[in-house]
Formats: sequence, structure tokens, C-alpha cells
Amino acid sequence: MVSSEDSAWDVPPSMFGARAGGPTVQRMVLGSHLRKLREQRGITAEQAADSIRGSHSKISRMEHGRVGFKERDVADLLTLYGVIDGDERAALLNMARESNTPGWWHAFSDILPTWVEPYVGLEAAASVIRTYQIQYVPGLLQTGGYASALLRTGYPAVTEEELARRTDLRISRQDILSRPGAPQLWAVVDEGVLRRPIGSAEVMREQIRHLIEVTDHPAVTLQVLPFRVGGHSACGGPFTILRFAEPDLQDVIYIEQLTSALYLDKQSEVDRYLEVMEQLCLQAEPAANTAKLLRKLLDEI
Repeated sequence: MVSSEDSAWDVPPSMFGARAGGPTVQRMVLGSHLRKLREQRGITAEQAADSIRGSHSKISRMEHGRVGFKERDVADLLTLYGVIDGDERAALLNMARESNTPGWWHAFSDILPTWVEPYVGLEAAASVIRTYQIQYVPGLLQTGGYASALLRTGYPAVTEEELARRTDLRISRQDILSRPGAPQLWAVVDEGVLRRPIGSAEVMREQIRHLIEVTDHPAVTLQVLPFRVGGHSACGGPFTILRFAEPDLQDVIYIEQLTSALYLDKQSEVDRYLEVMEQLCLQAEPAANTAKLLRKLLDEI
């Protein structure tokens, strides 16, 4: 398990090329590069927008990697920025094509909310995922039974077929923890997460047993924030911080709401959430105690 915050954030830069996160990170990397080229040439976003028959907001969305890229638009922007030929132009145009390749989650697009889809791509591409959860077990650590019971609560009118697909989508996300170069997952869960019954008693016992097992996972650090801590700086709700190996990509804060989500990447906001996350890790029980705490809780269910 990760033993310190410094080691959790110490991730190596990746090569300029294909990325595990698929189109989401391809768009982010390409957008970041286009922004740098524009700023280096002293070209305004309005001038860039005119060159592709678009708007200022379109350029902003492209530079933040929040939309797909048309190869023609990228070609026109590169010409405007003076990247007329050579390896750089070829590589960026190839990235534009790859950025439109559907991720594995595209097969679930009919049940995946549009505001969640970017997160799935970011999660798959992250080198470090740090999360604080106050209500439920983090999705990457849920069992099928727990996920199914939780989803049924959120979608009470769901059919059995759709419930199975929604559960499959959630469990499929966990594949990133078993791949080579798995991201480091550092989760802090409130004690209430472990004491709040989701599904039957057997579902909860299975979930707790699974959490005991993952405490031995080399990519996972799990801490419990006990009730005795009282009030703390994250009482407002859960959040997730994603960090990427690509040195040009900023950390992203993900905050899920009932019918939407927030994606924050301003440095001042990121710094505040990093500060809160650090405080939570210090207030929570040490990760070395987690398995013992879980076994005690398992005896109480």
C-alpha cells in the first residue's frame, strides 16, 4: 500500500502518444498543446475561433478537452499557429483522429449520464485517484451485490435488465486496478459508509470482506475516518481528485451531484481540495489499522 502522500503523487511522465484513458485524455492533451501554440503566437481566442468558423466558447471547450475535435478544425488552427508541416503537425492531427475513438464505456452510452461520461474517461486515464466518500463505498471498491443494491435505491423503477447493465458498467470500471501500471487509489471513507446498511446483511458482509482483501492490494490505500473526529473540513460532501502522468495536464476535482457534476481545475480550487484531502488523511485512522477495524465491524453485522 502507499505509505505517504509524497509517494502517492510521485508519478512518472508518459510518452507523447497513446494513453490508457482513450479519447478523454487525448482531447485534454491535444487541447493543452493547441492552447500553448496559440499563446506562443500571441493569437487571441477570438482570432482562433474565426479561423475555424466557430466561437470563443468553442475554442475554450477545445482547449480544455471538453469536446471532440474535427480534424479540419485542428488542421486550420495548426496552420494559423504556423505549424505547417513536419512531425509535430502529423502527430497532432493523428491525435485529433484518435480523440474521436469511442472508449470502452461507449457501449453503455444509453444508460451513462452525459455528465458522468467524462469522469469515466478521466478515471481510466489517471495515475493517482484520491477520493473522500461520506455516504457510500467508492465505486472502484464496490462488490457487485453492493453496487446493485445501491443502484436500485437510486433507480427504484429500473428493470432487472437495466439494473444488470448499470451494475456491469460500475464493476467494469474496476478493471483499471488490475491492469499493468494501475493507478494509485487512495480512499478515505467516513465510518458511516461502513455502518450504513446497503442491501441485505449478507451484501454488507460481502462488501466488508472485499474491503479487507483490497487493503493488501499494492495500488490501494484505504483509510477510515471515525465518528470521534467530529466536524472536519470536508463535511460538505464527497469529492475525488484525479492526477495524470502527463506533465501538462492539471489535476481535476470531480464532485458528483444528483443530476449533474462539477469538474474543477483552477489551481486555487485544486490547492484547496488537496489541502482538505491531506487533513482528512491525517485525521483518519492509519491505513495499517484499516483491516483490523473492518474485521471488528464484520463481527458486528
